Amino acid sequence: MASLLKTVSRSRLAFSRSIAGPATRISPIALHRKYASAAASAVAPETSEQVFFPDEPTGPIVKTSIPGPQSMKAIEKLSKVFDTRSLNMMTNYGSSYGNYIADLDGNVLLDVYAQIASIPVGYNNPTLLHAATSPEMASALINRPALGNFPQHDWADILETGILRVAPKGLDQVFTGQSGSDANELAYKAAFMWKRQHQRGGAHIGFSDHEISSAMTNQSPGAPQLSILSFKSAFHGRLFGSLSTTRSKAIHKLDIPAFDWPQAPFPSCKYPLDQYAAENAAEEQRCLDEVERLIKEFHNPPAAVVIEPIQSEGGDNHASPNFFRGLRELTKKHDILFIVDEVQTGVGATGKFWAHEHWGLSSPPDMVTFSKKAQTAGYYFGNPELRPNKPYRQFNTWMGDPARAILFRAIIQEIERLNLVENTATTGEYLYAGLERLAQQYPTEIKNLRGKGQGTFLAWDSPRRDEVLKKAKTVGLNIGGSGESAVRLRPMLIFQRHHADLLLEGLEKIFKS
Repeated sequence: MASLLKTVSRSRLAFSRSIAGPATRISPIALHRKYASAAASAVAPETSEQVFFPDEPTGPIVKTSIPGPQSMKAIEKLSKVFDTRSLNMMTNYGSSYGNYIADLDGNVLLDVYAQIASIPVGYNNPTLLHAATSPEMASALINRPALGNFPQHDWADILETGILRVAPKGLDQVFTGQSGSDANELAYKAAFMWKRQHQRGGAHIGFSDHEISSAMTNQSPGAPQLSILSFKSAFHGRLFGSLSTTRSKAIHKLDIPAFDWPQAPFPSCKYPLDQYAAENAAEEQRCLDEVERLIKEFHNPPAAVVIEPIQSEGGDNHASPNFFRGLRELTKKHDILFIVDEVQTGVGATGKFWAHEHWGLSSPPDMVTFSKKAQTAGYYFGNPELRPNKPYRQFNTWMGDPARAILFRAIIQEIERLNLVENTATTGEYLYAGLERLAQQYPTEIKNLRGKGQGTFLAWDSPRRDEVLKKAKTVGLNIGGSGESAVRLRPMLIFQRHHADLLLEGLEKIFKS
């Protein structure tokens, strides 16, 4: 171990030296000075708020069209070995910092898309850099354990001081995975095994010979005719099981065989939600009635219902807490599981650590899946019956990744140190108010503004959405879309009021054009 510590110490020194060298690898200190010089003409924000990244750029820097000449060369090179048709921006991560994403041509954009909502505390965050170069991380990376068979001796400590430290109320266990899609598939498997265990009479009841033999030919009863109920416009991933619950875009699903699973309508609410409470309540009840009908009548009975707190990829669709409370009651009434997919909404983005905390549930979800901002993945649960009755039923080689769990622990520490969940809530209120003002000035540009009270998890519909996203880069903004016409904002948890002012100014430039 002493040898390992010495090696890692030398590696950390070499790492800090290496990022101070070529232009594509800039040390944090050099990066700060570069931005301070390049953006010196920008007006410093007049604010009393604590600035989380005091040395980040004071505003966007746009030097060329995007992609510029250097980026075009890199894209051409990459295209020979990797599919670049979905490419948004060729990024220089060595020059990205805080809320700002950089390219190879010197363009530095205010990033309110954040790697599809997955960067929590800023590019090149010093706290995360420290965790990434620790001896603990080095060991996890080069000695990656097959956690089911050979867990490292301190795996419980890593979980308890990180992933489980922020577990949703009532859920004190976790099964770790690789991605959001993987997390949902693992949760579905847990739901099916739980349901069949109940139907069989308990965990102590063994499998019949018929179950064992039919499972090997993909036939019932070994491969039971059960389902997962999801919702219209939902997105739960692109793996086989998760893709059968994804309903957002046909391009995700075309040519892929799918399970015969039910789809319920998600409420088509009017915004702002509180101004249309009566109409929305009626719409939500219609959807709940259809959910109950499907639970009772669908030919492949659901073992669980899975839902996003806010349908993200499907267009940023919202419903009231009453709808989710009603859904939870239905799952309890009919003895099926309630899975909340917090892959995109979790880890502080809505002004609470977990978005379902906004609902005021009488009992917690049965499982909560997570990924993205957590930089790791898996599902939380509390009921010990959700552990399969035998080993190797919920299993794979890695069963998670300690390196990513260590990183999430550092993310949690940074969130707590800077009080970033509260920051996201208050910044979200400020940003929403600014967007309301823009919506009044430019009513044809911002329609159906939504996300009030949900932190910075905001969106609106735009009749020229794709054009808005393209023009955003010309004014120094990196913004994403969702659904057919929504502009969605997914800034990092370190996004503050002075960033919101820059965003609002940039949007107004676009709307005036």
